[in-house]
This record gives sequence, C-alpha cells and structure tokens, in this order.
Amino acid sequence: MNTILQQDLNEIENILEKVKQQGIHFLESIDTIPTSNNNTITTNRDLSNSGLGALPTLEEFNRRLAPLMVSQTGGRYWGFVTGGSTPASIVGDWLTTIYDQNAQATNAQGGVSALIEIETINLLLQLLSLPKIFLGGFVTGATMSNFTCLAVARQWFGKQLGEDFAKNGISQPIQVLSAMPHSSSVKCLAMLGIGSQNFTKIETIEGNREAIDIADLERNIKKINGRPFILISSAGTVNTADFDDFTAITKLKRKYNFWWHIDAAFGGFAACSPKYKHLVNGWDNSDSITVDCHKWLNVPYESAFYLVKEEHRNLQIETFQNSNAPYLGNPLENFNYLNFLPENSRRLKALPVWFSLLAYGKHGYQDIVENSVVMALQFDDFICKNENFELLAPTRLNNVCFTLAGDHNQEKVNSFLTKLNDRGKVFMTPTVYQNRKGIRASFVNWRTNENDIQIVIAEMKESLLLI
Repeated sequence: MNTILQQDLNEIENILEKVKQQGIHFLESIDTIPTSNNNTITTNRDLSNSGLGALPTLEEFNRRLAPLMVSQTGGRYWGFVTGGSTPASIVGDWLTTIYDQNAQATNAQGGVSALIEIETINLLLQLLSLPKIFLGGFVTGATMSNFTCLAVARQWFGKQLGEDFAKNGISQPIQVLSAMPHSSSVKCLAMLGIGSQNFTKIETIEGNREAIDIADLERNIKKINGRPFILISSAGTVNTADFDDFTAITKLKRKYNFWWHIDAAFGGFAACSPKYKHLVNGWDNSDSITVDCHKWLNVPYESAFYLVKEEHRNLQIETFQNSNAPYLGNPLENFNYLNFLPENSRRLKALPVWFSLLAYGKHGYQDIVENSVVMALQFDDFICKNENFELLAPTRLNNVCFTLAGDHNQEKVNSFLTKLNDRGKVFMTPTVYQNRKGIRASFVNWRTNENDIQIVIAEMKESLLLI
C-alpha cells in the first residue's frame, strides 16, 4: 500500500475527529457566516507526485477553499428554493459516504442496499399521502427526476402509435402540452430528443395566476384530434408557488388519452400539512411525479426521487433496461434500479432521507412546511406595508415574489438586489414576472425564524439607501 495512504488509514480516527469538529463549528456559526462573498481563487494548482496526506490537504482546503463557502444551509438563504440539512440527514449522509454502497440490487450477494431505498420510497408515499401504486427511486435532482419520468412518457407515446422509441428512436413528433414548465422540464425535452421548443403553451388562468387554464387546455386537446400527448403540470410554480387544478385535470384524463406528469419539486410537500394538502388533491391520478428532497425535505444536495405508476413498469424497463448485462438476470424477476432509471452507478442517496423521516416523522415535516409558510407571510406583510416595495403576485404558499414599487424603479431592481446580497446577511434571486423585473424569496429552510425576518427587513431598508 502507498505509504501516505497507509498513514492516513492509521490516522483515520484523528482525521475524522478534526473534520467533525470543523463541521460542528460551521453548523453552530451558520447565522454569522455570510450568505454571499466575493472571494476568489486561482484554479491552476499543480498536482504533486507524492501527495500531501489527508490532514495537510485539509489545512490547504481551510486556507484556500473554505473561504468560498457561504451559508447556503442557513435560515436566510432564500434563493433557489434551497433547504438546509437537518441533523439527522447529516448523520445519514456521513454514513452513506462511509458505507459507500452502490444502491442497485435487492437480491444480490454483493449488496442489497436498494432495499433501504425501497423502504424510504414507501415512507415518502406515507408522508405525502400517496398510494402504493407508485414505484419510485432516487436521482440527483428535479432535472433527472423529470428526465426519468418524461423518458417513460416518451416510450408510452411511441407505444400508443405501435412503435418502440427506446429501441428504434423517435420516428414521429411527440405532442407536449404545458403552461408553466420548469426550465428543467424544458431541458429534459431537449435531452430526450423531443425538442425544447416542441411543446404547446397553454394559457394560464386570468387574475395574476400561473396555473393552467383548464378551458384552454381542453381546447388544445380537441385540436390534437384523438392523438396521444404528454401533459406537464405544476405543483408549485417557480415564481409564485401556484398549483394546477389536479381535480379538473383528472376529469380530462378520464376523457382523453394522455400521459400526465406533475413537477412537484418543492410544492408536493404541501401534502404534509392539513392546511395546504388541498393544493395537491387529485395528484394521485397522474402517471408520474417529480419531487426534490434537497428542497423542502431539508436533506443534503443531490437528492430527489421520481414516482411512476406501477402499471407502467414494463415501459420503464423498456426505457432504461441494461440489456448488455446478462449476469443481472431477467429485469422483471430480479429487481435492479439500473433497469429503472438513467444511472448505472449510484450512491445510497436514500439514507439521509430515511434518517430524517424516521427522526422527525409526519409532525416534524408538517411543522417545517407550516413554519415556512408563516415566515413567508410575515415577509409578505412587510412588503405590502412598505411603500418602497410591492408584490408581483399573491403569496400562495412559500414563495414571495416582489419588486421595487413603481415602474420608474424597474431599472433599479437588479442594483438593489446586488447591494442587498453583497451585504452577506441574506440571499435572494432575481426573476422576471409578467415582463417585470422582480425578486423571489423562497422559504423552505427548517432554521428560518422570526429573527431572520427582522434581520432581512433591516438589511433591505439599509440597501435602499445605497441605490
């Protein structure tokens, strides 16, 4: 064994102890760590022949790279719908790395960690009050979850025409309908060969809404004249957390032949709360659902899951089957995740979720969801009462979409946000809503509290003086 590698193995307890203490310090100091910074590094470091060893490398990391880290997991990071890792999920994430399992098979002598994933999916179905007619698995994020679901939808579409698109390629245009698809879904249409511009845009409901206008949807369905199509709908749009009417879409699905996919990346967790679960009424009638875990579930990044109805199991296998590995056996008899999703090699991403679900249960996640909405409404109240700001849309759940008051201040919106973010006490993202520049604050972090709201309000008032 390499000398330095052997030395690190001998010192593993000391190495991990130092990392543990550094992690504790970061988490305990999260409220004082900036939400943004302007630190940079040179990226042309040379690779040495002999290597440094783990502890000297940790020292270099702390000197050069740690200053780049911001408090994305803190209570005032309101950009990108970013959750923060719960303590239990950190435990699960550390153990995921230590055990380093390739989560694929459920009946292989070489490892059966996929059973943990199946159990975790069942726990999530219980959390979201969804029936066990859905099969699911873990991927890196909403993009790959949407990709997985829409890839199966593509195969379904081909089969409606008597063709196998997975084997032979797309031979006919695929009709897709959507009102406000997330950029990740549009990206998936490009990756799947459907075409990022190859979808019919459905009108949204009048009255400052981002939800599908059901009447316009049906008008467009009738134009398709009985041919199959794919519908992408939303459980929580990016700017305003608006929801499509799933009960109305369910009625359409009984009349017309289409694959119904729901992007519920963060909004699906409305199901955790008795106050907001009505927003997802009827979503169990869809064919597939995307949900992110590193958003409102508050586990470490690269965690999302897909749900596809069990009745489409064969279509999913046709789409992703690893047919060049005969040693894996019949995919219908020997379950293996590599036959159900894009990746062959994958870490046990389910374990942090498993830990967090068992640690905090249904009531814990109900509290997280409902507290996030309370914080959003408190911030909304400030925006409404301050003459310098105005809402761009009603706050329906956990996203507050606002701008500087008056059209004459549109040119100042980006400058204001830059100066606010540069102060390092809060981070929000720019957006455009109905052709107006705006700012979006997203509340999903389990740490966010009333004191955070007051800190941000003070920072916004100070930043107004700088533009």
